[in-house]
Amino acid sequence: MEFSVFEWNGFSGVKFDFRGMPVKVVKPNVAANGKWALKTEYFGAFPNAEIALLNRGWHIVFQQNENRWAQEYDLERKEALVREIPAMFSLCERFSAVGMSCGGMYAVLLAARCPELVDVLYLDAPVLNLLSCPCDMGIAQSGLYPEFFGVTGLTKSEMLSYRNHPIDKIHILLEGKIPVLLIAGDSDSVVPYVENGKILADYYEKNDGVIEVILKKDCDHHPHGLENGEAVADIIERLCRT
Repeated sequence: MEFSVFEWNGFSGVKFDFRGMPVKVVKPNVAANGKWALKTEYFGAFPNAEIALLNRGWHIVFQQNENRWAQEYDLERKEALVREIPAMFSLCERFSAVGMSCGGMYAVLLAARCPELVDVLYLDAPVLNLLSCPCDMGIAQSGLYPEFFGVTGLTKSEMLSYRNHPIDKIHILLEGKIPVLLIAGDSDSVVPYVENGKILADYYEKNDGVIEVILKKDCDHHPHGLENGEAVADIIERLCRT
C-alpha cells in the first residue's frame, strides 16, 4: 500500500487507495487520543466540527464514493475500511460517523451493517427517506431523481415498495444503543426534516433512544452544521461511549 502526504486546513494527512478508491486520513496537531470520525461523503464541506475534533486529538477519515447514493459496493468497501483503519493507525475500534445530506444515508446504512463499531452518529440534514429525497414524492424539491435513477435504475413506482431506506434500518441503530446527534433546518426544501430526520427523532424518543436534536429556525438545506463547531464537538464527545 502506497502512502502520500497532504495538507488540509493546517493539518497533515496521508492518502492511499483502499479496494480501488482513495482514502484520506487527517491527523491532529496535538497528541492523538485514539478517537476518530468517518466523514461519509462531501469531504471538506462545512468542516467546522471536524476541525474542532482534530484540535482535541481526533483523526478524521474519508473514503471517496463511486456516487452519493450509498450503493452496496460503496457500503461493502466502507465496512471493510472501518474494520481495518484502527490497526493501521492505532485508533479505537469504534468510530463516530459524520453524515451530511446524502452522507447521512451512508452513515445510517453503514451503522446498520456494523452497529458494534459505531460510537456516535452525527447526522446533519440527512437523507433518510428516499421517497422524499431524491424522489420528490412528498414536499421535497430536490430535483435529484434523474441522477438517482441513472445510478440505480429504480423507477418511482418501484420505490413505493422499496425497503432499504435508511429509515428502514433505524431499529438496528436503537438496538445497538447508538447515540445520535441530529442537526437540521426547519425550512429544508431539499431534504425536508419532517420527511427525514423527524422520523428518526420520533422513533428514538418514543423508544428511549439517546438522541439530541438541534433544529435550526428558518434554515434551508445549507448551511450544514453550526457556526460554532466546538459546540458540535462538545456534544459528540459527551455522547461518546468509547
